[in-house]
Amino acid sequence: MLEALRRLGCHVTVRETSAVPGDADRLAREAEAEFEAIVAAGGDGTLNAVANGIAAAPRPLGLLPFGTVNLLARELGLPHNPEALAHIVAMAAARPIWPGRVGDRLFLSVASAGIDADVVAALDPRLKARLGRLAFVPALLRQLRNYQPRDLTVEIDDVVHRAAAVIAAKGRYYAGPFVSAPGARVTEPSLHFVLLPRADKAALLRYAAALLRGRLSALPDVRVVRGRTATLAADRDAPVEADGEIVGHLPVAIRIADRPLPFLGAPAPIGT
Repeated sequence: MLEALRRLGCHVTVRETSAVPGDADRLAREAEAEFEAIVAAGGDGTLNAVANGIAAAPRPLGLLPFGTVNLLARELGLPHNPEALAHIVAMAAARPIWPGRVGDRLFLSVASAGIDADVVAALDPRLKARLGRLAFVPALLRQLRNYQPRDLTVEIDDVVHRAAAVIAAKGRYYAGPFVSAPGARVTEPSLHFVLLPRADKAALLRYAAALLRGRLSALPDVRVVRGRTATLAADRDAPVEADGEIVGHLPVAIRIADRPLPFLGAPAPIGT
């Protein structure tokens, strides 16, 4: 990968993250001004950290998708071939994508509260490093064994909704190649909130089956609401995840970011 970039005339400096929380944010934030672009090599969590690191002073951001799920890479149709990825980093225009914001952190693909955030909170990071997405299976099974659904209040652009789980989607995909919000686009300054009214075992199995078929949003009891700002609260403590990492607990505000990020290889906005 490095050689492919250098053959295209790029001067590349590699900086590796450690296991210390916040390290990727710091490295991106402290990158010298002469770097024309910052490229995250990893998954959605690494990309999230780098995006937050450069949020105060955005510069072109790129991605080498080496992670477990790679939602944004799927949204943008990034290739797997190293030569093709190198060509995007070296030659592609930086076009705007619109992140969301949960609390004080940006997210690029999805934020959520409910059963999926509980699964992320229960995930063993060592198992994830060894097994990739298969590590989510034991975490999910542990949650389903004695799961007690919460009652969430979701206020979207001043309209109040009730749900047992909510997915705030910046793009179409969720948990891999599965479509949860078919109308969502990372190039648009809006969010699509997928509201799941129930979280008992039968309902969760029904939602999972529909998600696998690309039909989650078509279920009669599932609502998808487009908006820019939401506040989430629950009847008891609940974690919140963003791009596959736990970032806080309810209550929290989720909204579209104040400004876009320039992203290497992003599509041109519709109408341009």
